[in-house]
Amino acid sequence: MKIVIVGAGQVGSTIVEALHSEHDVAVIDTVAQRLEALAYRYDVRTIEGNGASRKTMRAAGVAAADLFIACTSRDEVNLVACSFARIEAPRATSVIRTSNIEYIDLWREGRLDVDFAVSSELETAHAVSRSIGMPTARQTDVFAGGQIQIVEFEITSGADRQVVGRPLREASLPEDARVLGIIRADSMTLPRGGDVIQVGDRIVVIGSPQAAREWGALLSPGEGTVEDVVVYGGGQVGAAIARMLTAQEIGVRVIEPDRERARAVAEELPECRVYNASGIEPDFLERERIGQAQAAVFAIKNDATNHYAATLARVYGVRFTIAVVHDPISTTVYEHSGVDVTVNPRGVTAEEIVRFAHDPRTQQVAMLEGDRYEVLDITTQPTSEYVGLRFRDMPIRGAMIGAIVRDGQALFPRSEDVLQAGDRVIVFTETSRVSHVEKVL
Repeated sequence: MKIVIVGAGQVGSTIVEALHSEHDVAVIDTVAQRLEALAYRYDVRTIEGNGASRKTMRAAGVAAADLFIACTSRDEVNLVACSFARIEAPRATSVIRTSNIEYIDLWREGRLDVDFAVSSELETAHAVSRSIGMPTARQTDVFAGGQIQIVEFEITSGADRQVVGRPLREASLPEDARVLGIIRADSMTLPRGGDVIQVGDRIVVIGSPQAAREWGALLSPGEGTVEDVVVYGGGQVGAAIARMLTAQEIGVRVIEPDRERARAVAEELPECRVYNASGIEPDFLERERIGQAQAAVFAIKNDATNHYAATLARVYGVRFTIAVVHDPISTTVYEHSGVDVTVNPRGVTAEEIVRFAHDPRTQQVAMLEGDRYEVLDITTQPTSEYVGLRFRDMPIRGAMIGAIVRDGQALFPRSEDVLQAGDRVIVFTETSRVSHVEKVL
């Protein structure tokens, strides 16, 4: 596939990293240093210039593109670039990144001339919402309209001994669930019955939402449902998170230091209690009992301020913290200092965009562990060598099927079940093996 990408920032570079090995990729950006870094690391063509310029687009060979992605941080540039792409390459699939939720509404109404629109704010809010729903998880995602849940857990010393330290075939595990991978240090194992989960491991589990919750209870006993959340930061991301959580009937308090912005959020979200405060004054934290909140989300635009606020909230008693990060290095800093979950808006946006470059049969993609592993939702072909095989007879070639969707219903196959043509399979594999997995299925 020939792909043209406008924007070589964090979103663009993440997309390039995921796609460069299997596709012909050209990248447009105005900053030479960004392009030089990409050209040094990957076999991609780079064009220095304005992505909203028809001349630059022609230089990038957009007329031959199969997929056009506009993912700069400026909505106006992305819109103009997609408009030119429509003229130069009318058959190409066009995808736009936007930070304005109003553009998403226009696209849904069919009034924005692009094939797909992806909002960083909405993708971030979805990621935070999923983590709030599974507070014991490092990362979680849902497939098949919420029937299937993928969860990555970190195994701590508090995990139930019926799970840890014994072969999987002997462990008492939830029904309708399966361990897809055991990540130990820098290696990953596709587990069999004789493998053992150890303290310090990270495991990837697939199952029904109920089974995922049961896994969470086994690995972190005593953690309950989150019903009270404090959101630090009332900007576009913070407001999107608060809006999504209140729609799930979760009590939300928003802390915003700017008076005008705080007033606007209060008017927009009357169900939320909004404070015009920095959220880091001891008197405020004690008076408003912030430490009694079950969870806190830190969506301030500055990573250092987010980090300080999250650390202080933990000191005052908040047990579960989620930080929105803007610089990738902040993820490591946050995790080392005790923040439970980090969400990178650029990363989750790139993850959503990347799926458009996969095999057309692939309906959804989730990335884990810094994009080292992927979970695919892909429909099997009649010619697949796996069709007609019992699951117990399927060779394990660096990938594992954890669930199937047949006639719209999620199934968690047993060893005697048989894969059928047209089944949607939820499969876990290393990112480097994705194209091979798509071919054999």
